[in-house]
Amino acid sequence: MVESVPVTAARRRIIVVEWGHRMGFRPTIRRIALVTPPYHSGVVETAGSWPNAAFVYLAGALRAAGFDPVIYDAMTANHDMAEIASELERIRPDMVVTTAYTSSYPKAADLLRLAKQTLPEVVTGVGGVHAHFMYEEILTRDADAVDIVFRGEGERTLPETVECLNAGDDLAKVKGIAFRDESGVVVTPVRPFVADLDSLPTAWDLVDWSLYQFYPMPDTKLAIISTSRGCDQACTFCSQQAFWCRTWRARSAENVVAEIEMLRDRFGVGVVMFSDETPTLDPHRWRRLLDLLIEREVDSHLLMETRVDDVLRDRAIMPLYRAAGIRHIYVGVERTDQASLDLFKKNTKVSMGKEAIDLINSHDMISETSFVLGLPDDTKETIRATFDLAQHYDPDLGFFLTISPWPYADMYEDLKPYIVSYDYEDYNLVAPVVKPKAMTTDELMKEIIDCYRRFYMGKLKRIPSMSPFKRDYFLVTMKLLMENSYLKQYMGGLGKMPAEVAALVSGLKTSASSRS
Repeated sequence: MVESVPVTAARRRIIVVEWGHRMGFRPTIRRIALVTPPYHSGVVETAGSWPNAAFVYLAGALRAAGFDPVIYDAMTANHDMAEIASELERIRPDMVVTTAYTSSYPKAADLLRLAKQTLPEVVTGVGGVHAHFMYEEILTRDADAVDIVFRGEGERTLPETVECLNAGDDLAKVKGIAFRDESGVVVTPVRPFVADLDSLPTAWDLVDWSLYQFYPMPDTKLAIISTSRGCDQACTFCSQQAFWCRTWRARSAENVVAEIEMLRDRFGVGVVMFSDETPTLDPHRWRRLLDLLIEREVDSHLLMETRVDDVLRDRAIMPLYRAAGIRHIYVGVERTDQASLDLFKKNTKVSMGKEAIDLINSHDMISETSFVLGLPDDTKETIRATFDLAQHYDPDLGFFLTISPWPYADMYEDLKPYIVSYDYEDYNLVAPVVKPKAMTTDELMKEIIDCYRRFYMGKLKRIPSMSPFKRDYFLVTMKLLMENSYLKQYMGGLGKMPAEVAALVSGLKTSASSRS
């Protein structure tokens, strides 16, 4: 049983509304600030900066319901807490809502706590995967900061919650939230997923486009869109299949292409990233999307993630990927030994990862993958064997990541005995949070750093054989890795490179270097 706490700000708002009704006027929540917490993990910021797509959809839903949403990206603006407080005072929101993944959650809580200190009557809320699963911990540990947790999709839930607060009604009637009252934590029934994703309004006009760039292509604006939602897989280390209940829904190909064209024509967006885990799941819809991009000559540079088995399925139509504008594909290989893939429930064979990467490379698209290291049974020898196979796979970009024990993932109980940090900010795929049985965390980090150094120094020697497209892309990426990425603090540079390559790299201009 969770202990009771004093009346929350959400409840205070209801009390104020009830008093206003008795006095003959109607105080309401009208302005809602959607604020990105100022957390910098490094992994997701190496290639560029992009808007929070969830906020674009939430703002669209709020505006359609008659509210006044504001999107404020404190993270990309690189604002500290003093600057955030000043901006909140300028915006004067009635409600502040943020979103968080596990490693960004502590900063999200700090942000909401600051909002309450700056604007004492403000109502606060948090959503996202971490909040969806960890609502009871949040409402117990951070009751002074968080009034409401939004679970699942928020486009219907957030406007309905505000309407409920404004009416002075019972929050327990709103599906898809958790909150505290005098009795403790209250969690309401799950809200069904939105069936028709095409019907969701957006608010791209509220985005500050000056903040968003794709670093390998200077002066190019970068947007991120969702063409589908969900995942039907059962990977044990991941949160997405649990969050989406192993379901998958997609927007129509026509709706997706219209949005890409609108972003290009109205806001000058030249690069679009698909945020979906598996945009290619439905082969007929995916083929229609490729055909439309080609027919309409959209000519945007597209970045995407998908599964290796979908890449292999599409072997015959891979030329259409390139013709449609797809330039960069991430596939989740994760491990190079079959036992680990089976442990992760990837439902793929080791050989499939190599085939998929070769196929992407053969069509002059950037191939990217990651390898998860630091499992309890890992040793120096297994990590070096993984590196050898990573070189054999030969992706253009490879990332060697530490396992992060998401507290809501299927693997958590297996990893729990080996966890050495319970600071969520460390759960960023970089810091070693799990200690292998036969290694110290320092030894693990040394091996990971060596993987990066050997991988990219090996790539540098092959620059003369790269296509012009890949050569330019890779050189810019190298500059970013050396000067702007999270790797710099660990590696102090990637090593000594040939003088002629160093001259090429040093002369490059990137969006990241121009902003640093």
